[in-house]
Amino acid sequence: QVQLVESGGGLAQAGGSLRLSCVASGRTFSSYAMGWFRQAPGKEREFVAAIAWSGANTYYADSVKGRFTISRDNAKRVVYLQMNSLKPEDTAVYYCAADRHQVPSATRNPGYWGQGTQVTVSS
Repeated sequence: QVQLVESGGGLAQAGGSLRLSCVASGRTFSSYAMGWFRQAPGKEREFVAAIAWSGANTYYADSVKGRFTISRDNAKRVVYLQMNSLKPEDTAVYYCAADRHQVPSATRNPGYWGQGTQVTVSS
């Protein structure tokens, strides 16, 4: 099993940047593909970005492509989500996710979730 703890959320202005971090417990972090999802008030949780086990492959939702960057540091057991050019519609609770067998996506829910971190973007 793996436990995930997110940090880095907060308040940003439109056009600004935030970087989310997710630290994983355990010594087998590189065995997990990682992802970020988000859930806005009154909406379903949606896929944001994912990264494969080695970090060689990354995947993004169309709504964040070109603005967000996912990366990982397997030695530190951390996955990051760099969010640039933020928009008010990016406001949501952001969740870190992990799965041993498949890369998280809009159609493949991961097996493990963090508690979430709030991101609020003001216009």
